[in-house]
Amino acid sequence: MTHWFRVSAPGRICLFGEHQDYLGLPVIAAAINLRIWVEGRFDSTGMYAVDLPDMRERLEFPATFPQPYQRERDYLRSVPNVLHRAGITLPRGLKARIWGNIPINSGTASSSALCVAWTRFLLCHSAGARPVDPFQLAKWAHQAEVLEFGEPGGMMDHVLAAVGGLCYVEFQPELAVQKLRVDPGLFVLAESGEPKDTKAILARVRGGVEAALRKVGQADPSFDLRTATSRQLRRYGELVSEEELQLLEGAIANRDITRKAIAVLSRTSVDRRRLGALLFEHQQVLRDSLRVSTERIDLLVREAMQAGAYGAKLNGSGGGGALFAYAPEEPERVRDALLSRNAPAAIVRIDGGATVEAEWEA
Repeated sequence: MTHWFRVSAPGRICLFGEHQDYLGLPVIAAAINLRIWVEGRFDSTGMYAVDLPDMRERLEFPATFPQPYQRERDYLRSVPNVLHRAGITLPRGLKARIWGNIPINSGTASSSALCVAWTRFLLCHSAGARPVDPFQLAKWAHQAEVLEFGEPGGMMDHVLAAVGGLCYVEFQPELAVQKLRVDPGLFVLAESGEPKDTKAILARVRGGVEAALRKVGQADPSFDLRTATSRQLRRYGELVSEEELQLLEGAIANRDITRKAIAVLSRTSVDRRRLGALLFEHQQVLRDSLRVSTERIDLLVREAMQAGAYGAKLNGSGGGGALFAYAPEEPERVRDALLSRNAPAAIVRIDGGATVEAEWEA
């Protein structure tokens, strides 16, 4: 008899705070009921054998760590490498299958869900189905996906995949996650059909903001993005480029929108129209100040709102990928309107975090 485990982790939508987590600014995001699953068993064959049916691929490598990376973003090797360095006892072999229904390369955090699910599955070797600290799980997954490859991403996606639910996440002075108890209702997630280059978008936006912060900080060490106002920025117009100033203004605008949104979501009942208006306001900043929207996404946002959505915005870093509409009243009508524009769309709800769904002997 062999012991089997099935683990899953969710994708996410970012309601408020796109391009804020890596700046230490707060984010409001939700795990959704689109997930990555890992199912398998441990053995002593000395090999890791993983089937990836969605990619029509099978990957095998020796169970000796650290493993050298063989490809860009080699997450199936980076996760056990990170756990090995952390002193976690890894299985001497395994056979597993990984699949999911999260759109790939669309801004819905499929790669983060993969890293969280794969990490949680490997931890089953020593921890079984016992609870694992979700924040430690998120940190290991973030290290395996982002830090291990020197990429410019924050930890929001990993926290949501590990913790689940609707969360207000603060990153300074230290990571703090507040689970919000309200249920805002249903959303419609749609794919624009445009490929996105997350690394390029982050390099431009994050790189531009951080360059501006360095210049301003040298002139005024007291400058703090958490408390600065748009009026204050005018003092530094000669220190930064026009694009850098626009990016800073966008960061401050998004910070303030997020603060308004947490006030709405902290009440016992949600003002849905106000929440939708704030979502669209956030989209306008992403479009005009950060310039990470596209004509296609703008068209789909308008289509969703004309069909009855209270608000809509791009999801993720932008430049293509996915968007979502807030449609608690008529989600089917909004979904159908997006489908009529050749945008694959699905009604989604808020869901739980990484979990061991099943374990059995076979």
